[in-house]
Amino acid sequence: MSVHSNSSRRQFLGYGSVAALGLLPGLSGSDTASAYEPAPTDCAPVGEHELPKLPYDFDALEPHIDAATMRLHHGKHHGGAVRGLNRTEKALADSAKKGEFASTKVLCRSLAYYASSHVLHSIFWTNMTAKGGGRPDGKLMAQISKDFGSFAALENMFLAASNSAPASGWGMLAFHAGFDRLVVLQVEDHEKLGIWNATPILVCDVWEHAYYLKYQNRRKEWTRTFMKELVNWKNVEERFTAARD
Repeated sequence: MSVHSNSSRRQFLGYGSVAALGLLPGLSGSDTASAYEPAPTDCAPVGEHELPKLPYDFDALEPHIDAATMRLHHGKHHGGAVRGLNRTEKALADSAKKGEFASTKVLCRSLAYYASSHVLHSIFWTNMTAKGGGRPDGKLMAQISKDFGSFAALENMFLAASNSAPASGWGMLAFHAGFDRLVVLQVEDHEKLGIWNATPILVCDVWEHAYYLKYQNRRKEWTRTFMKELVNWKNVEERFTAARD
């Protein structure tokens, strides 16, 4: 992962791949619906990652996502990932200090799982906005046209990937700087089926806790609502710019 400046390092989650998450920046949120928030620091101390605040109120995305789902998803599920990440980092540090490595296999898997969950949820919250949807323009739209032929093709591929992803997973649009192209991925759990050096710029959570209270088992209805009503294309374009540059 190359870093060109201190400014670019602070563009939280603007660089790196979902598969390479040994160190994560600290997180902070705001009560305003800012499109893309840089992290205040480059790295959180080991075991001290914090749950970011949502960039909007819990009920801001109604009627498409209800406040009860947002509270549960943010506090219990994302919060649980942050707690799991902190426990795992502390356990790894303790293991290194003591020179005891019998649990390394389990802890490395735990690190990948919890860290990736933390990263993807942090992107997911900012990928959404009230009165979202539509389509992007500018350089992102040009890249979509180049790589998929049309926005409709990208939209349909993203929905197909999200709808057929494993029950515990994500749909993802990522930019691969090495290939100089956008790619659509299915992510199993939080960390599997990714591509090294592919930077997530748009993610749709299809774990059932993300939509079950409102949509029950109607995943296709949830993903279409996400794409048509919620996507914050300004945020996605800013992530694309950071990943490309």
